[in-house]
Amino acid sequence: MRYPLFLVRQLGRTVSKKVVRTGARHLPFLAKERTRRLERWLRGREDFRKLQLCDAVVVSFGKSGRTWLRVLLSRVFQLRHGLDERFIIGFDNLHYRTGAAPRILFTHDNYLADYTGHSDSKADFYDKKVILLARDPRDVAVSQFFQWKYRMKPNKKDINAYPMEDQAPFGFVMSDAGLPKVIDFMNLWAREALRIQDFRLVRYEDLRVDPEATLKGVLEFLGTPASAAEIADAVAFASYDNMKRMERQRVFWLSGGRLVPKDRSNPDSYKVRRGKAGGYRDDFDAAQLAQIDRLVESTLDPLYGYAGAGSGPAPIEPPAPRAAASGH
Repeated sequence: MRYPLFLVRQLGRTVSKKVVRTGARHLPFLAKERTRRLERWLRGREDFRKLQLCDAVVVSFGKSGRTWLRVLLSRVFQLRHGLDERFIIGFDNLHYRTGAAPRILFTHDNYLADYTGHSDSKADFYDKKVILLARDPRDVAVSQFFQWKYRMKPNKKDINAYPMEDQAPFGFVMSDAGLPKVIDFMNLWAREALRIQDFRLVRYEDLRVDPEATLKGVLEFLGTPASAAEIADAVAFASYDNMKRMERQRVFWLSGGRLVPKDRSNPDSYKVRRGKAGGYRDDFDAAQLAQIDRLVESTLDPLYGYAGAGSGPAPIEPPAPRAAASGH
């Protein structure tokens, strides 16, 4: 029996990671840090392979709305190509089924540099079509806390340097694994944005305020413009209530654990949790909020328009033309 290439590759990646973890448990000479580096290198190698093959890249820090955008785009391609609603984009799976859907790499960009060594630049992306999906880093850090506390596997915590011991929300958000980490990620991308051949900044908040117009722009940027009817259907399909229902009913079980609750009785264990802009303010007292807002205002690149404390994101200018990338 012949299996789809994307399934074979995924199996190979899974086996490689399991071999590394098994070795770490049973071979004393494989030190923990060495094992961690090796697994990150393997993940980076797989991301690099996909990067060479993809038609476009969607980059985001975790909990920036990637799953929502993935479902929105998937729904358009489902409608256009007669695909089952259970299938959401997983790099080249929809392309494999239709030959027409683009190969989109969705990445949090947290392993590629371990393979290429480009930790201080985004040189690996310079010649690609890149969508940077951004969200207010304060909301990201809080959502990351709940992801870390209720959904993240111990091995994922380990290889991404997240705390292994329990922490309160404010302690996590202000730690190196929280808000500072999100800001560093966003600042590096802001510095490198002009070097990307085709770059588009998409903000979660704009997607919430006007999902139709924002999705329309994303599809046009990808070179796959959609009709008004396709966009309206996709927005309804990916609504908060329907996404919550689909996660509860495990509609996307073919995508693994990406959109499946860890504990159906605990709303904080759902991938689709609040779907709210500015929700971070609900989790802290006034003194804590002042510290959080001050950190963002003093360190976050103004490209994103998130400098105002609690006032919502400011309008952003259209992306500037690409600057010459010396040495590339």
